Formats: sequence, C-alpha cells, structure tokens
Amino acid sequence: MDRLIYTAMTGAKATMGQQAAVANNLANVATTGFRAEVHRLRAVPVVSESLPSKAFVVDASIGADYSTGAVSQTGRELDAAINGKGWFAVQMPDGSEAYTRSGSFQIDENGVLRTRAGLEVAGDGGQIAIPPDNLIEIAADGSITATPASGVRTASTVVGRLKLVNPAEADLQRGADGLFRLPNRAAADPDPAVKVAGGYLEGSNVNVVEQMVTMIALARQYELNTRLLQTAQDNDKAAARVIGGA
Repeated sequence: MDRLIYTAMTGAKATMGQQAAVANNLANVATTGFRAEVHRLRAVPVVSESLPSKAFVVDASIGADYSTGAVSQTGRELDAAINGKGWFAVQMPDGSEAYTRSGSFQIDENGVLRTRAGLEVAGDGGQIAIPPDNLIEIAADGSITATPASGVRTASTVVGRLKLVNPAEADLQRGADGLFRLPNRAAADPDPAVKVAGGYLEGSNVNVVEQMVTMIALARQYELNTRLLQTAQDNDKAAARVIGGA
C-alpha cells in the first residue's frame, strides 16, 4: 500500500514539474537559439533498514534537445548563425564562460560586442571592440571585419574573431539563465571546425505540435496518479472494514 501511495503522490508532483518544463519550451518557441528541455521520470526505491515498501518518482532530466533549429536570413550585419554543431562563447560577469546558440549581437556605447542580454561576446583573442562608423562583416570562421562607412572602402580591418567552441554535449549543463556551461567553471577550447553564417539567425528548435501533445499526455498522466491515490484510499478503507469486522 505504501508503495502505491508514495509512487502516485511523487509521480503527480514530478508530472507537474514536467508540465512546467513543457510550458517553458512553448514560451520560448520564438527565442533565438533556444534548446528545448527534455525530461524523463523514473522510480527510486527508498532504501532503509525496514522493508522497501516505499518508492519515489523523480524527475530525471536528461538535459536538452541539441538538434538544430531553423535558420533564417536577416541581412543584419551583427547577426550570425552556427552551421551544424558548435556554440558562441560569452563572458559572464564573474569571469566564467558560458555558451549560447543565439547569434543576435549588438554593440554597446564603448564599442564592445555583446549579446542582447548585455553579456560580452568572447573572442578567441580577448574582448571584441568594434570601431565606430564602420560596416561589419562576419566571416565563416568567425572573423569580424570592419570597413569604414565613408572614405576608402578598401581599408578593411579584422577587429576580432568570435570564440567558437564545440564541447561534448554530454558535458554541458543548462543554467537558470538558459545558457550552457561546463562543470567546475571550465572553459572550452576554440574549435576551428565550427563555422558561422553572417546575416543569419537560428531559431528555437522547439516543435510546437510535439510539445502540445506532450502537455496533453502529461495532463492525463497527472489524472491517472490522482486516481491511484483515490484507489489507495478506497483500498485502505475496505481493509479497515474487513479487519474491523473480523
């Protein structure tokens, strides 16, 4: 009886957590470079000195869906999309490094290249500073070329190169901010095999239909768990009546 009660109770709780993850995926359908969260449930027996009469259900997240999202042309000079596997590196305020697939960049008042969230875009040689009044072009290898908007257009200068990395996906951990990191604040090495396309952006890889079907299935699963709790209660009452009348 205990096993049924605890499994159903924790199953309902974990299912609600999964519904929250699906809702978060749906909320980020239009988020550039977003990677869908993937969760799975599993049963964990409670080990103690007494009989193993209890089992909990836990939400065992298996990470993220790393499939590529749809790539669209924007024509904006500060937009970039990664072709295939790989990540853009960004510098966090605490000095650590994080990774994103969102290549929608901007230039702050000091000429520093940053993400839309205001984080500094990491270069393979340090900070990337863009001179004012220049036209920007991002090459396939991540090199950023600045050309004066007026005067001699042939005076192009490479002002930096995006740090492009491709760490093992199994090692990546998603943070609460949606960025990915390596354990122990480790920094990935640049990977010359990673290529980008300037003037393009990669969209979210969330499949709306799939997520809606998952949400419906989770709602039914939650209902099943609550029914199991009611069944356990009914069985308990029936057993009490049998024992009381014996």
